[in-house]
Amino acid sequence: MSTRVRNTVAGLVAGAVLAVTGCTGQETDGPEDPAPSEAAPEEFTEQDLDWGACEEGASGTECATFEVPLDYDEPEGERIEIAVKRFPSESGDPDGSLVVNPGGPGGSGLDFADAAPFATSDKVRDHFDVVGFDPRGVGRSTPLTCLDSDGVDEFLGEEYDTADGTGDPADLTPQGVEEIEESSREFVEACEEEDADLMRNVGTADVARDMDVLRALLGDDRLTYMGASYGTHIGAQYAEQFPDRVRALLLDGAVDPSQAPLEASVAQATGFETALRAFVEDCLGRGDCPLGEAGDDIEDGVQRLTEFMEDTAEQPLDNTADAREVNRARAELGVMSALYSEDQWDRVRQGLADGMEDGDGTVLVQLGDDLYSRGDPAAYENSTAMLTAVNCSDAPGPREVDAYEQAAQAAGEDSPLFGPGLAWGALTCAYWPEEAVADGGELTAEGADPIMVLGTTRDSATPYTWSEALAEQLEPGFLLTRDGDGHTGYRMGDECIDAVVDDYLVDLEVPEDGEACA
Repeated sequence: MSTRVRNTVAGLVAGAVLAVTGCTGQETDGPEDPAPSEAAPEEFTEQDLDWGACEEGASGTECATFEVPLDYDEPEGERIEIAVKRFPSESGDPDGSLVVNPGGPGGSGLDFADAAPFATSDKVRDHFDVVGFDPRGVGRSTPLTCLDSDGVDEFLGEEYDTADGTGDPADLTPQGVEEIEESSREFVEACEEEDADLMRNVGTADVARDMDVLRALLGDDRLTYMGASYGTHIGAQYAEQFPDRVRALLLDGAVDPSQAPLEASVAQATGFETALRAFVEDCLGRGDCPLGEAGDDIEDGVQRLTEFMEDTAEQPLDNTADAREVNRARAELGVMSALYSEDQWDRVRQGLADGMEDGDGTVLVQLGDDLYSRGDPAAYENSTAMLTAVNCSDAPGPREVDAYEQAAQAAGEDSPLFGPGLAWGALTCAYWPEEAVADGGELTAEGADPIMVLGTTRDSATPYTWSEALAEQLEPGFLLTRDGDGHTGYRMGDECIDAVVDDYLVDLEVPEDGEACA
């Protein structure tokens, strides 16, 4: 008996705070990263930011735009626009700006600036204007859009033949492999048709150079920055290129740039597996857990969840919100999305109860929609494009399908529920233009001032080992550890962590590596 299963985009789940690469393997002759401290031409760093009232967002915020070269190797060529938003300092007399990015790739820094009262402390907002920007290709900057909203729906919910009735992506039939190849290739072709030049210039190294232009336009001699998830890669790239312009960088929920990206997809699966077991353990300790009762073994709860997912492959759940059927793919996305934060655990418990008891998948599909910003059709179509485009631009991916099949098998051993889909989702990178792919590899930021890497021990999307690795790679890096659940660590309920971060960002106080908040 065969069934159908869909591919997780770019080998990972993204949303506003996720970051991980989805392809690796072969060396290419792709573009070299810019030389350290290579400034943009003065015509870009001497623009005026014409701040004005924002059309949307938090009250009191101010918006502007500036231009950067599409290709820094050809600064006299085509230009693109970067949108920026400022949440003014609470004191009215800031020491400078705190530039922020929420991750993704594809997350909106403008939206993150709106969230400044929740994402940063009173102390930080007294001392800094909080400034967010949409990276090149994203949102309200010059955007790259590969598919319209209907196309994204089809792509995310697409299913492929599997050899059994469980919908297990580790068990694709030859026909299923051909289908996922075709779908991945068509996605890349759509990006090329939309804007072939932009899709070749959206890598993180270019985003870091755009951020240095922004630093200059803000009037700051050195950069103060807070990046979450994929935003840590932007910050690390900045420190690699401009070490002498680093004041303080908080890299929260880190990506490990040294890890081969397809291997990173497998490693990310282990992060979701750890978070899943923490969720199941918490669920079983409650009286309303659809996965079992108090005293049941965690393995039993995970098995019940797995069987439920297998059932949705044969009999999709109802969806009272719209016409999309809630197959295994969409049910998995709903559960996975809720593992980013404990705040969502109540909601996913409700979604599982609805699905298991009443055959209603509405809550689960809405959880998945939240992850991909489907509430805003424009953001939905663009964030998916940029997730893939950046991941495939930052490091080379294998060009042979066998590599992804082997990765799916390996990921399934560590994370049977999520791993195979994450690995197969990286296949788009096999078709990305080779000349548009950077080399990847370690970032050391030699010569920069101390850089804080904050890792959470049971982080679902960026495993704690990645924060350990980045702190070790960065010559000035030091590690701060939050023992807890959910994705990222700052402003997640740990007062000690928040205080250490605030003292670093504001006063440049550096705790002894690895010992703060122990």
